[in-house]
Amino acid sequence: MRRDDVATAESLSDDAFFELTQRTGGRAGAGPQRRTTEHSDEWARRTEHLVRTDPGGCWIAEDDGRVVGFATSFVRDTTWFLATYAVRPGLQGRGVGTALLAAAMHHGRGCLHAMLSASDDPRAVRRYKLAGFDLHPQMHLSGTVDRTAIPLIEKVRDGTAADIDLMNSLDRATRGAAHGPDHELMLSVWRLLVSDTTTGSGYVYVDARGRVALLAAGNRRTAARLLWAALADSSGPVVVPHLTAANQWALDVGVEARLELGQAGYLGLRGLQPPAPYIHHGALL
Repeated sequence: MRRDDVATAESLSDDAFFELTQRTGGRAGAGPQRRTTEHSDEWARRTEHLVRTDPGGCWIAEDDGRVVGFATSFVRDTTWFLATYAVRPGLQGRGVGTALLAAAMHHGRGCLHAMLSASDDPRAVRRYKLAGFDLHPQMHLSGTVDRTAIPLIEKVRDGTAADIDLMNSLDRATRGAAHGPDHELMLSVWRLLVSDTTTGSGYVYVDARGRVALLAAGNRRTAARLLWAALADSSGPVVVPHLTAANQWALDVGVEARLELGQAGYLGLRGLQPPAPYIHHGALL
C-alpha cells in the first residue's frame, strides 16, 4: 500500500463494514451506518501513519487495476498487530482475503506474539482460527451514563506527550508491547487522561464520539477510576468497546453506570492471554 491508496482503501473499508453490518446486524440497536466525515478522516490519518511506520505490513490487492481488498498491520516490540483488513463486497470467498492476510502476517514473521480484533463475519473468524489465533468473545457497554452513580473522582489529570514513557511502560506490562509511535498519533486526535499515584498508574484516551478509545492501567482500581473519569466527561450516549472476560472491573463500572451490555466480535491472540486491566483499540490494539 502507498499513501495514494489510502482514500480508495477507506472507501472500500466503509463499503465492506456497512455490508457486514447489514448482513450480521452489528451491535444491538445501532443498525447499519456509514462513517461520518470525521470518522473517515480519522481512519485515513491512522492508515497513513501505519503506511509510514510499517510499509511492509500494509498491502493492496488489485484486479485489472481495481482495488479489491487491503490489509494493514504493524509490529511493536515483539508483537504483530492486524489493524484492519477488508475485501470488496461480492468478491469474498475467491482467495483475495487469504492472500492479503498471508502478506500482512509475513511482516510479523519474527514476532513472538500476535493480536487482532475480529468482527462477527464467520468467514473472517474462520480464517483467523485457521491462522492459529485463539478467539476470545468481546463485549461492549453502551447508553447514557446515570450521572447520579458517578463517584468522586480524584487523582486524574489531562495527559501530554510528557506521559509517553509512562504509557509505554504500562503498555508493556498489560499487553506485552509498547504503542511507541502510535501514542503521538493518538495524542493528536483524542483526549488523554492520566492517573499516576503511589498506588498505581494508568491512562485512557477518549475520542470525539464519546467512546473510550484505549485504556491501560497497573491495577483494577486505577483502571476503574479512569473509566469513571472518561464516563463523567461524556455528554450524551457513550460506548465502551472491546471488553473481554478478563476485564470484569469494566463490566462492574458499566453496571453501576446503568449502561447496557452487548456482545460482538472476538479478540484474536497468539502467544498471549487477554490483556488486563486493558481496553484495546480495534485497530491500534
